[in-house]
Amino acid sequence: MPEPKNDVQTRAVAQGIRLDALPQHIACIMDGNGRWATARGEHRLVGHQQGYLTLKDVLTTADELGIRYLTVYGFSAENWRRPGEEVNGLMDLIAAAASAELTGLIKNNVRVRISGRLDELPQSTRDNLRALEAETKDNTGITFVLAVNYGGRQEILDAARAVAEAGEPWTEESISKHLYTPEIPEPDLMVRTAGELRWSNFLIWQAAYAELYVTDSPWPEFGEEELFAAVTQFQRRIRKFGGLAEG
Repeated sequence: MPEPKNDVQTRAVAQGIRLDALPQHIACIMDGNGRWATARGEHRLVGHQQGYLTLKDVLTTADELGIRYLTVYGFSAENWRRPGEEVNGLMDLIAAAASAELTGLIKNNVRVRISGRLDELPQSTRDNLRALEAETKDNTGITFVLAVNYGGRQEILDAARAVAEAGEPWTEESISKHLYTPEIPEPDLMVRTAGELRWSNFLIWQAAYAELYVTDSPWPEFGEEELFAAVTQFQRRIRKFGGLAEG
């Protein structure tokens, strides 16, 4: 097994994580921000703010651990149904975070990809996200995929339309290449916080064989310990992909 290269890897190895068997791509459904805030007598947007800070820490930890891709569910296509104040606050938070984090992401060699129907977002949010993607496109470190105005069914529908318009044969390969981020490998591990046991229309094509890890911790409380627990569970699973376990 490779020797640890940093403190995160050293702590991971001490907890029994094998650095040569890490998931390549982790996807996260970041649930529980609003409930976390409400339980503390705060406005739901306070929970989203804390969730943003948690995401920064998780991205850094995942990068140092050696994860190559991290995809998070930032705003779903169904989230428009929430109260207008919360939706507007989330849009402002996403736009502000995209602008504020640009310098740090470039410095840390993070490549950003945006997944979802961006054309339906407010102009400022859309512009900041596209700038974030453009300015980091040549970075070679961890790839961070932010799903905004994203829905798995909508993504498959958009891909199907593209296949039809191109007159291509109807195959898994033709649909896959027209998804929002076709160059990103499928997730190995799907993490869901706040104890929810639903897929919630997230990466339903790509995550067909992802291992699922659910924790009762709300997203604002998800940290290094929980990430290590998720990876440990992943490494204990036997992935058969419809076949039989070897041996």
